[in-house]
Amino acid sequence: MSQASPIPGRGLLTPQDHTLLMIDFQSQMAFATRSIDAITLRTNAALVAGAAAGFGVPTILTTVAAAAFSGPMFDEVTEPFPGQPLLDRTSMNCWEDEAVTEAVNAARNDRVVLCGLWTSVCIVGPALSALDQGFEVLVIADACGDVSDEAHDRAMDRMVQAGVRPMTSVQYLLELQRDWARGETYAMTTDLARKFAGGYGLGITYARQMFDASEGQTVGEAAE
Repeated sequence: MSQASPIPGRGLLTPQDHTLLMIDFQSQMAFATRSIDAITLRTNAALVAGAAAGFGVPTILTTVAAAAFSGPMFDEVTEPFPGQPLLDRTSMNCWEDEAVTEAVNAARNDRVVLCGLWTSVCIVGPALSALDQGFEVLVIADACGDVSDEAHDRAMDRMVQAGVRPMTSVQYLLELQRDWARGETYAMTTDLARKFAGGYGLGITYARQMFDASEGQTVGEAAE
C-alpha cells in the first residue's frame, strides 16, 4: 500500500538538478515566428532567464550565426547573466556543437531544460539528441516559437512522443520556488511574477498594495 509523505516527487525540478539551454532568441529568428507573438515570447523568455539567474541554475546561452545572419540575442535573455559569453555556432542543432556539449558536461546534470527558436528545428534537434544520449529532457513550450502554429505543435508532439516533458514559463519559475516560506528567494520570485506573469503578477501587486498580503502567510496569519 502506498504511503503519503511530505516529500516532493523526483520528477519536479530543483535549481541544482538541471541545466538550462536558452537557444537562438535572436532578431532574425523572431521575425518569422508566428506561433506566438513577439511581446509574449520576449516576456516568457525574460521570466525564464530571470528565474534561472535568480535560482543559480547552470545556464547556457547559445546563438546561431549571430554576426553573419541572425543578429543579437534578446536583451531580456542576456541581461540576467552579465558578462556570460554566448556560444555562437553554425549548426542548427546546438547539440552538434562541441562547445555546447562541453558546457553541458561541465554542468554535470543528467536533466536538461530547453527553450528557444524555432521549436521544430533548434529545439527538436538538441531534445532528440540529448534523449538519445541518456539525458532527461524538458521543454518550456511557451518560451519557444515557430513559423506557424502547425510547425510548433507538431514539433511539441514529436518531442513528447519521444519522451520529452513539456512545461510553461510560469510553471518553471514556481516549480523552482515551490514553497513560499523559502524566504531567500521569495522576493525575487514574486518580483519576476509581477513583471512578467500577466494577470497573476497583477494579482500579486493588488494583494500587496491593498492588503499587505503575501503568499507566504498562512490563513491564520492573514486574518490577524
